[in-house]
Amino acid sequence: MKLSKKSAQALAEVNYDFFKPTVISTIIPYRVKEKTNIEDQIKPTLPSIIELYQMFDRINNEYFEGQLPQTKITYSTRMLIAGTFTPSKKEIRIGQKYHEIFPDDIEDTLKHEMIHIIHLNHDAAFKRLAAKIGASVKAKSHPSLRGKYKYLYYCPACGTEYARRKRLRMAYCGICCKGRRFDPRYKLKLKNSQS
Repeated sequence: MKLSKKSAQALAEVNYDFFKPTVISTIIPYRVKEKTNIEDQIKPTLPSIIELYQMFDRINNEYFEGQLPQTKITYSTRMLIAGTFTPSKKEIRIGQKYHEIFPDDIEDTLKHEMIHIIHLNHDAAFKRLAAKIGASVKAKSHPSLRGKYKYLYYCPACGTEYARRKRLRMAYCGICCKGRRFDPRYKLKLKNSQS
C-alpha cells in the first residue's frame, strides 16, 4: 500500500502517546528502502576463542583427566564441515559456517576433535570413546554446506549420484558393493562434468 504525500505527513504528525508501547513497536514504516531478509539479520553468536579454550579445558579435565596437550583453536570461515584437527600443527579448526547453522553443536564438535588428538581415525577405539563422552561421530548435513562439485558420478545399478570435486578413477558404489570389495558391475560412471 503506497501512501500519498499528504497521508504520510498526517501519519507522521500523529501523537502516539496514548498507545501502549507494545502497539507502537509493531508499527511498520510505510516505505522500506531495501529488502531485508530476517534470517540474515538473526545470526547466532558463537563462542569467542577464549570461551573455546575454556570449553577445551573443562572437557579435558572432565573426560580426559587433563591429559590432552594444549592445542591451538581457531575458527575457519572457509570450511563447510564442523571441524578438523591437524596433528602436525596441533590445531583444532572449527567451521564457522557450519556452526552458524548448528550453533548448539559447537561443544560436540570440540569433543569430537579432542578425541582426534588421541585417535586420528574414526576407528573402533575412536567410536568407543565418543560414545563414552557423548560426542557424535558424524556431523549433520545441510544444503547450504555442500560445496560446488566439478564431477557428477552415478551407479549404473541403483542410480545413486555422487558429486565430487576431483576426478575419480576406480570408485564404486558404497551401497551396492558388499564387504567393501571392488565389483566392476558397480563401478561409478561419469554423468557430467563442469569444466
